[in-house]
Amino acid sequence: MKRIGVFTSGGDAPGMNACTRAAVRHALARGLEVYGIRHGYQGMVDGDIIPLTGESVSGIIGRGGTILGTARCKAFLTPEGRAIANERLRTFEIDGLVACGGNGTFEGGTIFFEEYGIPMVGTPGTIDNDLYGTDFTIGYDTAVNTAMQAVDKIRDTAESHSRTFFVEVMGRRAGFIAIDVGIATGAEFIAIPERETNFDALCNYMEGFPRPKRHIFIISEGDQYGGAMKFAEDFRKRFDIETRVTILGHVQRGGPPTARDRILATRLGSAAVQALIDGERSVMAGEIKGEVVLTPMRHTWERRAEITPSLCDLVELLR
Repeated sequence: MKRIGVFTSGGDAPGMNACTRAAVRHALARGLEVYGIRHGYQGMVDGDIIPLTGESVSGIIGRGGTILGTARCKAFLTPEGRAIANERLRTFEIDGLVACGGNGTFEGGTIFFEEYGIPMVGTPGTIDNDLYGTDFTIGYDTAVNTAMQAVDKIRDTAESHSRTFFVEVMGRRAGFIAIDVGIATGAEFIAIPERETNFDALCNYMEGFPRPKRHIFIISEGDQYGGAMKFAEDFRKRFDIETRVTILGHVQRGGPPTARDRILATRLGSAAVQALIDGERSVMAGEIKGEVVLTPMRHTWERRAEITPSLCDLVELLR
C-alpha cells in the first residue's frame, strides 16, 4: 500500500477533524501518500480529491465540523455512480480508504468493497452512538455535553416560572443522547425510540404534583409518540397548563470536541491507517472496554447498538 484516501461522510460530528489529522499523520509517518476526498462519496464521484500533508491538518484537532466537508450523495447509491467513483480512485492510484462516518457511510462502503475490492477501514463518526462495534462513537460525548449544558440553562427558567419544559434532543433511531442527557440533568421522564411511551402512566405521575410546578422532560426526536411538540400539545389538552418546547437540533453537532472525543478520534484514526497497512479489509476500528477492536463493516450497520435497560429503569426510579 502506497497511497490512501481519507474522507468524512454523513452527518458531521465533533472530532472528525481530530480523526482526519491522526489518519493523515500516521500514514505520513509510515511513508504513505495521503489524499483527502472532499464532501464524502460525492467528492469520490466528482473526483474532488486533493493531496494532504502534515501541514494540511495542523491546528484542526480542536475544531468542530470537518475540513474535508461532507454530503449526502445520491449518485453513490447507484451502481453507475459507484463505478464512476471507482474510476476516480484508480486515476489517483489510491490503494485504500479511511472513512469516518455512520450507518449510511458504512453500508455504502460495504457495498463498494464487495463490488470493487478497494480496502476500506472505517472510524465511527456520528453523534448518535448507534453503531455496533464500539462503546462510544466520535462526537457523542460532545453532543451529550452540549445538550446537558442547554438543559441546565433551561432548568433555571423552568424553576423561575414553575413551568413544564419538553426538550427534544437528536436521535432518530437511537435514544442514547436522550438517556445520558436525562440522567445527567435529573430529568423526570425520557422518551426514546427503543421503548414505547405510556402517556397515561406519565399523566398519572403528573397528577401527584401541585400545579404549577417545574418539570423537565427529555424527548428523543425519533420517539414513537411523536416528538416534543406532540407531547406538549397533549399535555396542554390534558392538564390545561402552560408548557414550553425547546428543540436543540443541530447545535448538538457543533462546537469544539471534548477531550474524550479528541482522544477517541485520534486513537481510532491512527488505528484505521495501521489496519490498512496490516492488510485489513472492510472493517471498522472501534473502542470496546478501552481497547481498539476491529469489527466487520457489515456488522456495524446490520446489527444494532443497544441501550442498557437498567439506565431506563434508573430514570424512573430516581425521578
